[in-house]
Amino acid sequence: MSKATLAAGCFWCTESIFLALQGVRQVQSGYIGGHTSNPDYRSVCSGQTGHAEAVQIDFDEQIISFSQLLQVFFATHDPTTLNRQGHDVGSQYRSAIFYHDAEQQRMARDYIATLEQQQIFSAPIVTTLEAASHFYPAEDYHQRYFELHGHEPYCQAVILPKQMKLRRQFAQWLKDS
Repeated sequence: MSKATLAAGCFWCTESIFLALQGVRQVQSGYIGGHTSNPDYRSVCSGQTGHAEAVQIDFDEQIISFSQLLQVFFATHDPTTLNRQGHDVGSQYRSAIFYHDAEQQRMARDYIATLEQQQIFSAPIVTTLEAASHFYPAEDYHQRYFELHGHEPYCQAVILPKQMKLRRQFAQWLKDS
C-alpha cells in the first residue's frame, strides 16, 4: 500500500473524488502542513495554524499509480488560485501536494512543469510541493461527508459538479465502471 497526501480546497470535495477511484483503499480527511499540534476544524478555519485541509490516500500502485492520482487531482480543482477554491478562502484551502518521498516530489514537479508547458490552465499553477509532515485526522463528522450528506445544498452545488467531471474524464478508473 502506498500513501499520497493532497490538498485541493475543501477536504469534503477532495475525499469524495479519490474514494471513487479503483485501487484507492482508504481516504481520510485531515490537516497537514501547519505549525501547531493537534489542530481541530475551528482552529484550522481561523487560518492561524498554517494547516491545509487535505486528504491522505492509501492506494494500491498495482491498480492506480501516483501519476494517475496527480491527473485526477489537477483535473478536479483549480490549481491556479492562491489560498482559495471557489468561495472557500484562506491558506487552509491551498492547493498542495505533500510528498512522501523524493520520487513523489519529482513526479509532482515534472507533472506541474508539463501542465505549464502545455498551457493547460489560463493562469500559472500555484500548487505548492511540501514535504509530508504529521497528518492529523479531522473530526469524525468530516469523514465520508459527501456519502453521508450528499443531499445538502453545499454538496449539490460544489461537490456534485466535481463528481460529474470525474465521471466524464476518468470513467475507466472508477470503482463503479
